Amino acid sequence: MAVTEQGRAGAAVAAGAGGRFRAVVPRALSVFMAAAAAYSAVIALVPPIRHALKPLSDLIETALFPVEPNLGYAVFLAILAGALARHKRAAYWVLVAIFVLLVLGDLAVVMSSSLMPDLVAEFALTRQVVASQINLVVSAAVLGVLAAAPDEFFAPMRRGSFKKALLTLASLLGVSCGVGYALVTFFPGSLRPGHHLPWALERALGGAASLDLYRSGRPPSWVNFVIGLFSAVAVLVAFAVLFRSQRARAELSRDGEERIRALLDAYGSRDSLGYFATRRDRAAIFSPSGKAAVSYRVVAGVCLAGGDPIGDVEAWAPAIRAWLEEARRYGWAPAVIGPSEAAAHAYARAGLRVLELGDEAVIEVGAFGLEGREMRGVRQAVNRIRRAGFTLRIRRHADLKAEELRLVADRAAAWRDTHAERGFSMALGRLGDPADGRCVLVEAFDAGDRPAAMLSLVPWGDDGLSLDLMRRDHDADNGLMEFMVAGLVAEAPELGVKRVSLNFAMFRSVFEGGARLGAGPVLRLWRYTLVFCSRWWQLESLYRANAKYRPQWVPRFLAFDDTRVLPKVGLASVIAEGFLAPPRLPSLAGLGRLPIVPGLPRPQRRTARRGARNGTRAPAGMPAIGQVPVAPADGSAAGGGAGGGMAS
Repeated sequence: MAVTEQGRAGAAVAAGAGGRFRAVVPRALSVFMAAAAAYSAVIALVPPIRHALKPLSDLIETALFPVEPNLGYAVFLAILAGALARHKRAAYWVLVAIFVLLVLGDLAVVMSSSLMPDLVAEFALTRQVVASQINLVVSAAVLGVLAAAPDEFFAPMRRGSFKKALLTLASLLGVSCGVGYALVTFFPGSLRPGHHLPWALERALGGAASLDLYRSGRPPSWVNFVIGLFSAVAVLVAFAVLFRSQRARAELSRDGEERIRALLDAYGSRDSLGYFATRRDRAAIFSPSGKAAVSYRVVAGVCLAGGDPIGDVEAWAPAIRAWLEEARRYGWAPAVIGPSEAAAHAYARAGLRVLELGDEAVIEVGAFGLEGREMRGVRQAVNRIRRAGFTLRIRRHADLKAEELRLVADRAAAWRDTHAERGFSMALGRLGDPADGRCVLVEAFDAGDRPAAMLSLVPWGDDGLSLDLMRRDHDADNGLMEFMVAGLVAEAPELGVKRVSLNFAMFRSVFEGGARLGAGPVLRLWRYTLVFCSRWWQLESLYRANAKYRPQWVPRFLAFDDTRVLPKVGLASVIAEGFLAPPRLPSLAGLGRLPIVPGLPRPQRRTARRGARNGTRAPAGMPAIGQVPVAPADGSAAGGGAGGGMAS
């Protein structure tokens, strides 16, 4: 039979409709499971609502899906909903297993009722048989939908996650059962002694199975709540292990770094944050032409990019698409911290949502001066430090000897207030590397020629600098930072520098607008909230520290995929910037233990293991361990060939 053009068009329309249907399956199932989780949590936590909604609960269980007044079960459904939304392959198979079990159970009831109708009439089981028939139809329909859309669940799980999850779940549910048995032994209520252990086991399993249909009596309701809470924790930890996102190797390869530096040489003047893309704990993914790249790191399941894409603006869109495809392939939530307005528009065109995050302070060298009333505070600080006998020394890193660089790095570490270097989007994270010869070092010395403070700035194209590091001796005089910034700007023409980017001030417009006469109540309340939070996070003090130089304010943004993942993006940003160290799940039965590297002395083994745990590059000459590449489905080099390899 000949295929007409009309037939081809109809087939194409049908295929498109089928593709659209399959595309919404993960989101629809996620919403359904989230609703079931919320319902189960409400009826578990609020007994009056549970009793009032008993008919509705029976109807839901009859026609749709089991709901139980148990926190452990609610947490399980919530985690499953999140994993389905992220297209996790493991979540797909868990859901298939659930509905297969439901179908098998319903089939057993229906077939038994057909073979033994007298038994159904004798025990008045007609209602249960009808419920099983309805559940059978619904469960079979859901299985059909799942069978039609397996390719929509493509995000892989880590190697060994299934075994770890089973061991974690069994161990923690055993603890929950033991705690429940102890509680019901001391607080049995109306439950008979012989039923204590079966009841505790049922509750630990979330009520998913009944070991005795004719049991009577129950312990106090708070005992059920405590067991549900323990089971919730067990399920939370186990499924967190199972559904953990594939990790990206936090490493920029040497070839990738060379390509990034070549793009910076050609296009680095566009973005003051561009040089930070050479951080070696980031990966990079390039556009097909190689003319642009997105620099990112995967943190807490978020594919977090920093600043603008590097390279030719015309190639930004293909680079962003490649980065989004990489995030989609592994089930990561894409987000960008600190893009400029031009890059924010590019990310918005790619489908991300954008929020203004704050402003970057940029000093134009030609317009800066200490004269005038507005600069009085800075001028007084500079004059006071100068009268105290302090001096400055400003040099490119390339002009320092290796021993000097080592001493500077040691001094910066000694003056650091935290245990580790902070920063991701606006910090380089290294000092004294020979590859950073174009960076500028500003050192302040007291009257006795003792070092008191330092600034390190990275290149911003050919005629700019961007602040990377700011340190001072804890006993040094106040005003040193103003002295160094003013001195740097004064010497900038000799360095060929026309602009200097200082720190980033989050919510700058709120602090400034909320303090103005006539500001509205909402803006004043928002400013008051930020001022209160500044007691811990120094939001207002950072804004004021930048504002006193009268800089130009350049807006910076936050781009993200979905409003629902904003809390997760915020957590990932805090972790990436070094303000929070996430807890690590303990390994079970040695599954999480890193291998011993043969041929290395014991101290170097510890160093290699530490690097593998932290996702950093091993020292030169030392093999990296614990990193297993995972190739993309098409067999191409992961991450565009520049440090984008995955680690299981």
